[in-house]
Amino acid sequence: MDTGTGRWRTATFTQLYAPLSAVLGDRTAKEFAALRITTVGDLLRHIPRHYLSGTELTDLATITEGELVAVVARVADIRRYEGHGQPGRKARPGRLEVLLSDGNGRLTATFFGKTHLLSWWERQLREGVAGLFVGKVGSFRGQRQLSHPVFAMMDAGGRIVSTSEEKERIAALSTGGLVGMYPATAKLPTWKVAECARIALASLSDSEDPWPAWLREQAGVLDLAEALAAVHAPLSLDQAEKGAERLRFDEAMATQLTMAYRRADAANRPARPRRRTAGGLLEAFDARLPFTLTAGQVEVSDAILADLARSRPMQRLLQGEVGSGKTVVALRAMLAVVDAGGQAALLAPTEVLAAQHFQTIRSLLGDLGAGRMLGTPEVATDVVLLSGSLSTAAKRAALLRAASGEAGIVIGTHALLADRVQFADLGLIVVDEQHRFGVEQRAVLADKAQSRPHVLVLTATPIPRSVAMTIFGDLDVSTLSELPAGRAEVTTVVVDASTRPQWVDRAWERVVEEVGAGRQVFVVVPRIAGSAEGVGVVELADELRSGALAGLRVGVLHGQLPGDAKDEVMGAFVAGELDVLVATTVIEVGVDVPNASMMVVWDADRFGISQLHQLRGRIGRGSHPGVCLLVTRAPAGEPARVRLDAVAATRDGFALAELDLEQRREGDVLGAAQAGGRSSLRLLRVLEHADLIARARELAAECVARDPELTTPGFADAIRATELLASPDWLERN
Repeated sequence: MDTGTGRWRTATFTQLYAPLSAVLGDRTAKEFAALRITTVGDLLRHIPRHYLSGTELTDLATITEGELVAVVARVADIRRYEGHGQPGRKARPGRLEVLLSDGNGRLTATFFGKTHLLSWWERQLREGVAGLFVGKVGSFRGQRQLSHPVFAMMDAGGRIVSTSEEKERIAALSTGGLVGMYPATAKLPTWKVAECARIALASLSDSEDPWPAWLREQAGVLDLAEALAAVHAPLSLDQAEKGAERLRFDEAMATQLTMAYRRADAANRPARPRRRTAGGLLEAFDARLPFTLTAGQVEVSDAILADLARSRPMQRLLQGEVGSGKTVVALRAMLAVVDAGGQAALLAPTEVLAAQHFQTIRSLLGDLGAGRMLGTPEVATDVVLLSGSLSTAAKRAALLRAASGEAGIVIGTHALLADRVQFADLGLIVVDEQHRFGVEQRAVLADKAQSRPHVLVLTATPIPRSVAMTIFGDLDVSTLSELPAGRAEVTTVVVDASTRPQWVDRAWERVVEEVGAGRQVFVVVPRIAGSAEGVGVVELADELRSGALAGLRVGVLHGQLPGDAKDEVMGAFVAGELDVLVATTVIEVGVDVPNASMMVVWDADRFGISQLHQLRGRIGRGSHPGVCLLVTRAPAGEPARVRLDAVAATRDGFALAELDLEQRREGDVLGAAQAGGRSSLRLLRVLEHADLIARARELAAECVARDPELTTPGFADAIRATELLASPDWLERN
């Protein structure tokens, strides 16, 4: 998909992506970096959280200590305390305590100064008059207070009446009686953000709307220039909302347009059909399976095999609950491609997971995965592992078997992306845990194929529909929700280490009991090294070896261990040579040890909901009932504790995914955690605005139909901007 030569095609995008320093200067631009604002467009999309009207008082019950606030309140009472001093000592300043009220709640604003200042403040802050007060909420003797807030009083119509230069700056926020309250920092108070936004707005000269008129008309949105003016200088709340609606539409449209052209691009690039072959490797594998595929596995497999048989590349996402059998479905697809004369590559995010996939697939295939050797079945293929920690000789051998086509299945980490890795006929790419890779990494691997390869993306993180449309909009989505028969139940309990320390002692006793019954246990720790925030994985392992778990075989696994050391520890645990594995989240996905029936998550409040759900999926994979203990010091009722209680209450990954998304910022879902860069979404909330995303998806499809060659400058710029923000290196490869 060609989005241009690197230059913006429209003047509007050139101006929006100009560095902020070009408009505001280096010093102010650096202050905005704390708000993730680096361009003119970033600033103009940084709109007020809400608008205050001088005729509506702020609900003072909603503000909390430590918060930077701007409130409209009425002066209920004023008390003046004169300064005093002792002979030979500097006189202490006096203070003015102003009691603010919203009609119900109260808040004190305190001012310190000499007599003439107290008198001046007293004249300005007349009892019964409303004003705008801006400052940080502190506490004095258990009561909330604003210390030295900047303020400006209002007339009966809600307009700011000001005389000093500082209050003139506050007054500049007010347009038609509305005061925009921007997300701010200590160095960038809300009125300064407003000033800068208006300077940036004025810098957009001759700004042509990037969307064609027909698209704006069908979407029912304002012109861009009108929308930006509406959010930064509104005459009414309705106008401000219409402006924000246009900016949200822009974010949804840019993302969906990118996905739509990707889908069209993939559909227009021919792929070699990989049709199922009778009497081949897949048939032999199915005949040997020691279990029956679930109805869901059969249905999804049939859809995948149908995709592979077509002459356009498959682009499919397979999402499934932890333990739903995605690996078997993916393996059947890989075997079908091998039967058709091609090769399959499985890309995993970590060496531990890559090694686990290699061991699992070799175990499932048996001699069918031992290569064309004496005594192996005629249809057998070779399965190789390629990772950065392999010895030079082992790496050379794996590279040779991949390049010659001897290896039908190649499993690896980012090492697969290296230039020296070549394939004889790469027909299928399987990407596990796609959210750990960027689009550009998929593209690098695809470039190693003679023709466009088929792509199957796996994720064990359940994805709400609105997120799937946004992140994986270029992929067809299949879901596995049914767990295979024989999976054990897992009970999850929150262990309160703060108020019930005896429960922690009981947790370690429970570990000893589980090991005594012949089973194994994971202990998961959020950090490698100990710090002021808590104990590290190595430190906790040492404490357990010499204390509560003395006599048990305790191993340690974390990301900083050399590759061969990781393999050795994981191999020992899989083989039953270790009773307890104390690890970081390197065991989060893909690790399959059926004999592991218990997990203790230390400082569980340090993990997110989806991550805890993933971790819990490492146990209960055999026939033994599982137990997961979430150890925390987070007080009841706090957000972190609420997360843990939610995980303990259900094993429904889709319900937890919705809750997780509600509690997290969209940037975490759609930005660095997904694609290696910062998010382009500032205003769009994928749950709240799911209908808008769906409508943008429909309009994006029409855009492709009207302009299949991507000749519309605004379309090309929007796609380039989306790719640039999500993954800076992607453009260089396309």
